[in-house]
Amino acid sequence: MSEKYPIIAVTGSSGAGTTTVQRAFEPIFRREGVNAAVIEGDSYHRYDREEMKTLMAEDDAKGGHLSHFGPEANLFDELETTFRTYSETGCGRTRKYLHNAEEAKPYGQAPGTFTPWEPIPEGTDLLFYEGLHGAVVHDGLDVARYPDLLIGVVPVVNLEWIQKINRDCRYRGYSEEAVTNVILKRMHDYTHFICPQFSRTHVNFQRVPIVDTSNPFISRDIPTPDESMLVIRFSNPKGIDFPYLLSMLHDSFMSRPNTIVAPGGKMDLAMQLIFTPFIWRMAERRQVALSRPSSKAAATVKP
Repeated sequence: MSEKYPIIAVTGSSGAGTTTVQRAFEPIFRREGVNAAVIEGDSYHRYDREEMKTLMAEDDAKGGHLSHFGPEANLFDELETTFRTYSETGCGRTRKYLHNAEEAKPYGQAPGTFTPWEPIPEGTDLLFYEGLHGAVVHDGLDVARYPDLLIGVVPVVNLEWIQKINRDCRYRGYSEEAVTNVILKRMHDYTHFICPQFSRTHVNFQRVPIVDTSNPFISRDIPTPDESMLVIRFSNPKGIDFPYLLSMLHDSFMSRPNTIVAPGGKMDLAMQLIFTPFIWRMAERRQVALSRPSSKAAATVKP
């Protein structure tokens, strides 16, 4: 964690809705005048799309479980270095993964490739990460130790799969069979590298549909927010103004001392109410930290 160079990380599985959380932060940053450096978790995959297809085919033949959820297909060390370097200096490096032709066109590259590594712009107020591994811990690497605010996005698994199938088929050109196979292949890494992160997050948002999602592999429609309830869990409820949140989130209630249940359509409002004070506190601590003389400079000041 860092007072001068704070980090916010939104972590969740593919299709969980982490991008929705990123969009919820955009008006907060704009309103509060926060200059955020935004990085995406897909940028820290180890292989581009064609390389991954080849390796996946080889792995399938061996009955393995290679997936984008696990360490073999990701640069966990590079992600930890980015977080550590930013928290210490406000600098670092990142790149972009170009998902489709629209994203790739400005770079003159093929979809499914990475842009070159580039420095994170100087002078930013905080680092904002959105992706699969913002709270991962593995083999001596501890990415989770650096973010000042860790947010988990965790739809119930059937809803998560429905959202992934819909997104990958409709917007990324995959067949339903291909997406289903990927989901099944990822289960080992999902269990070992995705789920444990949500015990390290500070706030979890879990969307629970209140319509039938028994067979996510035949569902054609994603349940709407109004067809869902939202479970918001705080790891440390100290300092959270629950009466205020309950009064602002109509029809919400507390199911546990650290958990609010609200209508799914209130997700954006809930995020605005919960995270704006977090941003205020980060900004205040940062101003204080930046105004302090450095230890070297302080040593030269005579009493």
